[in-house]
Amino acid sequence: MKILESLENRRTVYAINNNVKATEDEIIKVVKKATELVPDAFNMHSARVVLLLGEKHEELWDGIYDVFGGKVPREKMDSFKAGAGTILYFYDEDVVNKMAEENKAYAQNFPVWANQANGMLQISIWSALRELGIGASLQHYNPVIDEMVRKLTGTPDSYKLIAQMPFGGITEAPLPKESEDIEKRVKIIGSL
Repeated sequence: MKILESLENRRTVYAINNNVKATEDEIIKVVKKATELVPDAFNMHSARVVLLLGEKHEELWDGIYDVFGGKVPREKMDSFKAGAGTILYFYDEDVVNKMAEENKAYAQNFPVWANQANGMLQISIWSALRELGIGASLQHYNPVIDEMVRKLTGTPDSYKLIAQMPFGGITEAPLPKESEDIEKRVKIIGSL
């Protein structure tokens, strides 16, 4: 049941700093291993991850503020910038389009499947970071920031930006999660 414990402990953490207990190598290992293990339809390996640390991580959040011309609060960008790093999630449209071309009967599904695989990758890395004592949140400033991100990271035009995950040491725990009536979302039909 360890995976359920990890999912339960994974929370949106906004109050972060650059003081993490894990080493840079441990963080890199988690990102690489999760990217390797998360499944993708037709084994297409569409997900791409860019890990920004140090100065590049800070440049990203300054860049996002600049792209929006001050329309996003500076304090909010600075709270993300205060973290230890940011993970950028993409999928490679060249890979997705090639798979669609080779499998015409399923062509329209490949972008959907690439997004599904990316979502699985995001929750896997997010949960694994939490196991390292690291807090994170998931942000979506794309597509407004796409061009700036390409220039900052040198990623090709075929990389479709999906999300940004600033992470760092936890300076303030999130509020307890409200319980819900899960029966409204899960329906059981039949029995074993």
